[in-house]
Amino acid sequence: HLGEATVTLEVGGVGIEVSVPHSVVEHGPAVGDPFFLHTRMIVREDSIQLYGFDTLEQRELFDLLLQVSGVGPRLALALLSHLSAEVLRGAVANNQPEALDKVPGIGRKTAEKIVFFLKDRLHAPAPALRLIRGADGEVLSALTALGYTLVEAQAAVQAIPDDAPEDIEDRLRLALRHFARP
Repeated sequence: HLGEATVTLEVGGVGIEVSVPHSVVEHGPAVGDPFFLHTRMIVREDSIQLYGFDTLEQRELFDLLLQVSGVGPRLALALLSHLSAEVLRGAVANNQPEALDKVPGIGRKTAEKIVFFLKDRLHAPAPALRLIRGADGEVLSALTALGYTLVEAQAAVQAIPDDAPEDIEDRLRLALRHFARP
């Protein structure tokens, strides 16, 4: 069964509910197909919770995020649901907490704490992404207000040509063209 933020898997005849990032639900298999997840079990005094991830990298980022003071499993999962691993690594490498505070549940102080904590623990980001500043930040906010996910909006902003005008309306129009491509 695929839920909004969970997947229920049948393992040996027993249904096990696993909390997952949105990417797992969106790109997961059809119901009834075999499925593999990298999991992390968190045992608390009153619960046992299982978290599942598409990739080993996602699970390692989840583990790192849990080490940050004030970040629990739900917040770490929200970060991984709204930001790709590349965007998270880029935000930390470029000291951009403003890229993280757009995630629901993450405030400015928590975003700064995450960037500070992960600065020395995350390896250099994969391919360097263009910094999102000024007008692009407003375009990003407008796209998320239109209902696009943060990952989709960031991909559209990254697709804006470098020589594009700095006018917000023009940049928004160019970003929306990203979604019109086949």
